[in-house]
Amino acid sequence: MSLLVLGINHQTAPVALREQVAFATDALPAALTALRALDGVHEVVLLSTCNRTELYAHAEGDGQVLADWLARQAHVGQDLHAYLYRYRDAAAVRHLFRVASGLDSLVLGEPQILGQVKQAWTIARAAGTLGGPLDRLFQHAFATAKRARTDTRIGANPVSVASVAVRLAQDNFTRLDEACVLLIGAGETIELAARHLVEARVKRLLIANRTLAHAQALASRHDGYALPLAALDRHLAEADIVISATASREPILHRPQVEHALRMRKHRPMLLLDLAVPRDIAPDVSGLRDVFLYTVDDLQQAIEDNRRSRQQAAEQAEAIIDLQVARFLEDWQASRRQQPLLHLRAHGEAARAAALARARQQLAAGLAPDQTLELLAHTLTNRLLHAPTVALREALRNGDDPLIEAAARLFPPPGDKPPSDPS
Repeated sequence: MSLLVLGINHQTAPVALREQVAFATDALPAALTALRALDGVHEVVLLSTCNRTELYAHAEGDGQVLADWLARQAHVGQDLHAYLYRYRDAAAVRHLFRVASGLDSLVLGEPQILGQVKQAWTIARAAGTLGGPLDRLFQHAFATAKRARTDTRIGANPVSVASVAVRLAQDNFTRLDEACVLLIGAGETIELAARHLVEARVKRLLIANRTLAHAQALASRHDGYALPLAALDRHLAEADIVISATASREPILHRPQVEHALRMRKHRPMLLLDLAVPRDIAPDVSGLRDVFLYTVDDLQQAIEDNRRSRQQAAEQAEAIIDLQVARFLEDWQASRRQQPLLHLRAHGEAARAAALARARQQLAAGLAPDQTLELLAHTLTNRLLHAPTVALREALRNGDDPLIEAAARLFPPPGDKPPSDPS
């Protein structure tokens, strides 16, 4: 039994592949149930964000069944395996701690990932796919991430993909106080983008969403104008900048829509920032003149500037993670050493309960107490000794000396004084 992590992220796979294995929130319970049913999988968590899809498991084997399952979801067969990273035990623990602390994010130290990890853990708990070492690992990860942010400046002046996108628009495209910006979506990323745009004194803010009430709620908080997604075509030409981040499985903006908007704008340039995975804006839109289309993978330079500025804090956070990895592994190994004793006691309790229940049935049926006690003792002895007897016979046949010596210590000859109970 091992702790395993496997997945793809912004460092190992392009957005075109990541979007094939991105899971909507409402699809996670069914996916977790399917994963838990795989051979040898005892616990599992599925983390799916715009930058990563990862499986965390407490399972037998090397995780190949998990890798094959993920490849099947992408409909790309063996091609996905070349992009997968895999971590086991100590490396898996370290990876989760780094992810939760924002050290493995596209934007170093971004704060949203911790909430996303917590959401994945909550959904797995509700789906019944947690309840052992993996559950304890996630709780330890939350405490580690909190300490990394408290004890270092990794979380100072929080930066997100949304803030990097707004800064890109502000520094390289147009003055925001003269621009109309269209936001598509109403989730956390769009909320952050709206907040940064308002701080930059954007001239006009349009917010489109499939559920109009959500767009209206967001618009009311940021002095914007809400519109239903169905009205997107009528308003697209007004936008100098479009920032999109929805959970749609298919593109929302297609080339003909943008072409029409450009004609209406007399080909004044448009900046399109697609922060969604799967992508909201069809890739062929990038081929249009007067359009500048960026995806999350295109924000690397601005993100690298942020990464360099936070490098010292990141090194301090890594030191905290090193310590917490060692502590978790120490506790986990100690609990694993306790497992044989716990299993032995559970086996004895189960045997006692079954034998006692049968004896009570026999008494209720009128069997004599002496005969019932005789049967109770015989049944209990057989239940307790069956498994060790079978194992010891096998050891004698195979010459398994360590097990034979252990049996001699566990079951001394009659008359020898057994070791005292340390408890």
